[in-house]
Amino acid sequence: MKVKDIIKVLEEFAPLSIQEKWDNSGLSVGSPESEVTSVLLGLDCTPELVDEAVACGADMIVTHHPLIFSGLKKISPEDPVGAAVIKAVKAGISVYAAHTTADKVISGVSGAMAARLGLENVSILDPEEGGTGLGVIGSLPSPLTAAEAIAYVKDRFSLKTVRVSRPVGGRIGTVALCGGAGSSLIGRAVAAGAGLYITGDISYHHFFTGGNFMLMDIGHYESEKDIVPILFSLLKKNFPNFAVRMTENVNSNPIYYF
Repeated sequence: MKVKDIIKVLEEFAPLSIQEKWDNSGLSVGSPESEVTSVLLGLDCTPELVDEAVACGADMIVTHHPLIFSGLKKISPEDPVGAAVIKAVKAGISVYAAHTTADKVISGVSGAMAARLGLENVSILDPEEGGTGLGVIGSLPSPLTAAEAIAYVKDRFSLKTVRVSRPVGGRIGTVALCGGAGSSLIGRAVAAGAGLYITGDISYHHFFTGGNFMLMDIGHYESEKDIVPILFSLLKKNFPNFAVRMTENVNSNPIYYF
């Protein structure tokens, strides 16, 4: 098995060509021709994840977030990115990321969010040519009040807290979602008729909503974590006898709640 064989399956699911212009999905460390005996999957390529790969004998890491996001001016062990790069190169570990590529397929990040809520009639929120695009929108099985919707989301995502704009009156039937930082799609959610838009990384001023529309910030990590088991299942289905593992250090969220 070679790195390019793993990449082929990942990019049949989430083609590299659809990534956002600012993104750095794809292979950031290693060669497509390198041999692979085991793959480890996680959300973030942290130094700890690379250590775990070394410990379990994995020679390829697949994550959602890219290890190298923008240009590196130096590679230092004092910096988490630099430390992960150094560890991966030293151990001969290839590193691949399916970031906005996995965001823009309906069975990827946002589709997984919709599945958690049991949404029906799900479609792309901001469609592009080829049936891909960011975010999704769908209908709740039954309309909910604002209080019921908040409780429902917290239960389905196993959350202790959420950030919400002014609760709306009436009932919410249509919900839009976007994993990660999705504030750029707030206007799209409103135009599509959503009563509730769920995403992460919403800034203060966006919470001043008007009309019968409500925003909910469930967190960046919390909205994206389901992509790891999706990618795991994808690789296991295509390589049933190959060593594919999900990280045992499941929570890589850099944000702590007290």
